[in-house]
Amino acid sequence: MNRMKKLLRGAGLVLLLVAFLAAWIVLPWPALLALAVAFALWMVLTRSGRQAASVTRVGVSTLTQRLGASSVVIVGIAGVVGVLVALLAMAEGYRHTVSSSGDEETAIVLRGGSSAELMSVMTRDAITAIERAPEIARDADGRPLASPELVVAANLPIRGGGADEDGSVQLRGVGDMAWAVRPNVRLVEGRRFEPGKRELVVGKGARRQFAGLEPGAELRLGNQQWTVVGVFESGDGMESEIWADAEVVATTYRRGSSRASVFARLTSPSAFNAFKATLDADPRLQVEAQTTLAYFQGQSAGVSKVLRIIGIVVGSIMAIGAVFGALNTMFATVASRAREIATLRAIGFRGMPVVVAVMLETMLLAALGGVLGGLLAWLVFNGYTASTLAGGVAQLTFEFKVSPELLWQGLKWALAIGFVGGLFPALRAATMPVTDALRAA
Repeated sequence: MNRMKKLLRGAGLVLLLVAFLAAWIVLPWPALLALAVAFALWMVLTRSGRQAASVTRVGVSTLTQRLGASSVVIVGIAGVVGVLVALLAMAEGYRHTVSSSGDEETAIVLRGGSSAELMSVMTRDAITAIERAPEIARDADGRPLASPELVVAANLPIRGGGADEDGSVQLRGVGDMAWAVRPNVRLVEGRRFEPGKRELVVGKGARRQFAGLEPGAELRLGNQQWTVVGVFESGDGMESEIWADAEVVATTYRRGSSRASVFARLTSPSAFNAFKATLDADPRLQVEAQTTLAYFQGQSAGVSKVLRIIGIVVGSIMAIGAVFGALNTMFATVASRAREIATLRAIGFRGMPVVVAVMLETMLLAALGGVLGGLLAWLVFNGYTASTLAGGVAQLTFEFKVSPELLWQGLKWALAIGFVGGLFPALRAATMPVTDALRAA
């Protein structure tokens, strides 16, 4: 019979943990705030709640006497939250940089079946047919705001690396219309390249990542000598690229008159469906059109997902260690306060207030650890510049982005660790035989 009761009690604890963690993950913050308000009202308006508040005040007042043990919980959880938020900030920064490269008023056209520009090859006839689409906006001279572009991968020495340590950069061949199609791209140093010359305009991100990209510098690309004449910024993934005249890039890399893609500024965001229908109806064209917003979001989805999975897996492994640290600390705390807890129960305090008090103490330490870890992650990593492969061939420079949403996720993880780490010591405190506790003490 006793064994059955223990089994039922254990099953109940498992169900409680699963229910709490599921609710903690699924419920939005307004619902969690409502639960917190309801809990506060319970502590104020009910006898058990007031008892729990009294026991909690006593426990919190003695934290300074247990500073070493309490620090174990705080530091352990701070480490979990700091690492988790940093890894998720990397994924968020990558996603934000790539997805912000597009909008719904600009379309990109690739050869049918191509998932990225580097895999696409479009003929001059197809480009001419695309430029005639009526949904493409025109400039003051009546020219279509369409930019046929060529993309190749080039190797450059990484800044701060060894003499033989090269990275891959995306070299984009463009014409004058590329600047009109992307009004967010602006020169910050030097000038634009001149048509027909081997001149380069480099993005700010590429200059930070690779050596020898200062204005006036010369470098070799495709066995040819090139000169850097300017630096541009755009606030998106384009900053990781190098731009040059499309005809010169095509000649250097033997691409003929073909191009990889066409970027087109539409008459309005609502014109995209009509633009796509126009291209699909032309039997000469075997192409696929997307808004640049959808295209770049698709390009970032895979890497962002992998980075998030890595962050959650690493955070989970560290969280298990933090839970055991919290369990060890709180079991020791309950043992050191055995006489105090037994005395409270002997004078009429129920088991529930004791459970709640120990849980609140643990979750307070967890909250402090969560805030500390989030603060450290924000101070160290927010705005930190890193780079990774984009599209499998070229390096993309991006900044870590520690957003309020990520800080909230880190705090939720901290409180979840505190809940799990405090539950079993709390139940131990509530079920400890009063007479045994008084004699042992």
